[in-house]
Amino acid sequence: MEYLQFKSVGISYKTAPLEVREQIALNEDEAKALMLQVQEFFGGTDVLVVSTCNRTEIYYNSAEDCNTDIAKLLLIQKGLINTENYLPYFVSYSNQQEAARHLFEVATGLHSQVVGDMQIPNQVKHAYQWSVDLGMAGPFLHRLLHTIFFANKRVAQETSFRDGAASTSYVAVELIEQVTALKANPSILVLGVGEIGTDVCRNLKEKEYTNITVVNRTRAKAEQLATELGFAVADFENVEEEIQKADVVISSVLRDEPFITKAILQKKSLYSFKYLIDLSVPRSVAADAEQVPGVIVYNIDNIQSRANEALGRRLASVPHVQAVISQALEEFGDWSKEMVVSPTIQKLKNALEHIRQEEMARFMKNLNEDEIAKMDKITSSMMQKIIKLPVLQLKAACKRGEAETLIDVLNDLFNLEQQPERK
Repeated sequence: MEYLQFKSVGISYKTAPLEVREQIALNEDEAKALMLQVQEFFGGTDVLVVSTCNRTEIYYNSAEDCNTDIAKLLLIQKGLINTENYLPYFVSYSNQQEAARHLFEVATGLHSQVVGDMQIPNQVKHAYQWSVDLGMAGPFLHRLLHTIFFANKRVAQETSFRDGAASTSYVAVELIEQVTALKANPSILVLGVGEIGTDVCRNLKEKEYTNITVVNRTRAKAEQLATELGFAVADFENVEEEIQKADVVISSVLRDEPFITKAILQKKSLYSFKYLIDLSVPRSVAADAEQVPGVIVYNIDNIQSRANEALGRRLASVPHVQAVISQALEEFGDWSKEMVVSPTIQKLKNALEHIRQEEMARFMKNLNEDEIAKMDKITSSMMQKIIKLPVLQLKAACKRGEAETLIDVLNDLFNLEQQPERK
């Protein structure tokens, strides 16, 4: 008898460069379309698609190993017809325990570029919601995801794995929260939308800032990101004016010489503090910028030292996080093994109930209502006691990995294959 096994296939920043990941990334509509195809073409159930800037992974339940075919389906859906060139970037987990552990570790942030990334739990929740929307989340996936969410809660409460910001872009946004705490809806200018600038924008969006302007030398790139996030865009030619207007400037432009100079900052009198967060190497804010009254500069060293402290605390928590995951996986494993025998248990109950009802019917015509009620109560109690031991033995055999033998014996003894699975 073949049983469903949870599996996964996908790519991540560990296996594929950005230029490959961005070609394969899926939006919500594309992810849902792929999920429906996995169900239609491969009979997959409990399908889950997690797609972020750092990974695109497909999880599913199936008796067959369809990982390679699903990877090809994803590539073709994205218009990458020469699939053999891309398959080496994919990693597969065909063993249920390994696939489940991988999803646990992804969802807690152990496999994130920034260890303990706080965005990934929400991204997995979105993916789960897509499965629910399509009616693809069965008992297995519901139980697995809620076990993961509970483990995540334990990680947050019991460890330092979520403490502090461990990436430069997130530290920058956390710093903005601190320095502008007394100012409602500060005006923020993001100068440069390379990889760091883009991360800063996404983190600002997560924090629900709304008064944000994006400037990039290539306006089209700024417009694309700003449209996605609902930010404003300004022309690069007007960048000096934008710098003078903003309460906070986050700069990640690449230049040999400082871009934001003392002269630019002095062109307009400052009536409040202006915070310059320089994430560029070489520095894009001149060393003498802080000589302008009201200007406060934070450079990459200030930011990185904060990030390193938080990262150190997170890395020290990894063994504790792994222990939480292992405990949750063990509990989930016991439950999922019992799922395998639940149809057999139900069929056995149905078989015994059928026998009980047949025997009841033979004698009821000679009994009054009180006698019938007593006989029903007695035979029901007998049936529960008879079935108790086989059920306990089946569940114990599950934990030992020996359930198949007992299932076969019960099937033969009671002809269970002919019994319906209904309650």
